[in-house]
Amino acid sequence: MACHEFLLGLGDFEYVLTVVGLLYVAKVVLQGLWETINGVRAHFWSRLWDKRLVDTYGKWAVVTGCSDGIGKEYAKELAKRGMNIVLISRTLEKLQKVSSEIVQEYGVETEVVQVDFIDGRPIYEDIGKHLQDKEIGILVNNVGVMLSHPMEFELASEKDIWSHVNVNVASVPAMTKLILPGMLLRGKGAVINIASIAGCYPIPLMGIYAATKAFVDYFSQALEWEYRGSGITVQTITPAYVSTNMTKFSELIHKPSVFIPTAPTFVSSAINTLGYARRSSGYWAHGIQVYLVENFLNSWIFMYGNYMWNSLLLRNMKKNQAYQDFQY
Repeated sequence: MACHEFLLGLGDFEYVLTVVGLLYVAKVVLQGLWETINGVRAHFWSRLWDKRLVDTYGKWAVVTGCSDGIGKEYAKELAKRGMNIVLISRTLEKLQKVSSEIVQEYGVETEVVQVDFIDGRPIYEDIGKHLQDKEIGILVNNVGVMLSHPMEFELASEKDIWSHVNVNVASVPAMTKLILPGMLLRGKGAVINIASIAGCYPIPLMGIYAATKAFVDYFSQALEWEYRGSGITVQTITPAYVSTNMTKFSELIHKPSVFIPTAPTFVSSAINTLGYARRSSGYWAHGIQVYLVENFLNSWIFMYGNYMWNSLLLRNMKKNQAYQDFQY
């Protein structure tokens, strides 16, 4: 009798496990389907519709860190859609070159603001003067720095530390504070904050960079919740590797591929997600990576994998440098 009751109890336990397993599988399938639908809508469906950015948001766009890479391409894509551009970066020669290219190619107005975001708080008064009396419709908080290559924290310089704090962290709320009040008065505008997949979990050998991008991601998502219903769009972009100057230390992450787009390829995709996704990787292949990281990896696995990967990148970089020195 006791054995019979035990077998019945075991059968009930197996039944419960089966139900729990089926519910979990159903959850994963439905979640995956939902993410796929949202991904198709943001990355592909959005391309079918003409975006009247000037009518929707305003006449001017402000792009920080726009002399190269993702920032430069955002400035060009926004100008292509008829917006005047305020270009903010640290190298005047590069700024003037990008400005000339945009004016000649798209026939819009531009204004250059030469500041170094590493300098921190004092620069924002100067930036504010350039933005007075302009209908700022879109702000792209793109400016950012990264360690020159993976390294242990003790090897990072004082400049590395403060540039990450002042450029990656402080610039985002500081620029938003300058521009958001005008958007709220008009009841329209968009703030695009460039975070990173690196902000999902801590990353050994790139710890300070990952931490600053986690700040951008969290701040941006909180801002989006606060201003829902105000007419202001706040979008967080979380890309993986993009072939820019930041990745040139290693061909393993710099050579363009399906998962490592060039800056023009990435931005031409990311710009179309505006208005279709509050938080997006910006590029379909990166969307797959972000989904897998956030749903199937815990922090320990992510950190271990990135520690091994960054160690490989560092060894590869040293090997190539040694070879180049030998050739020389």
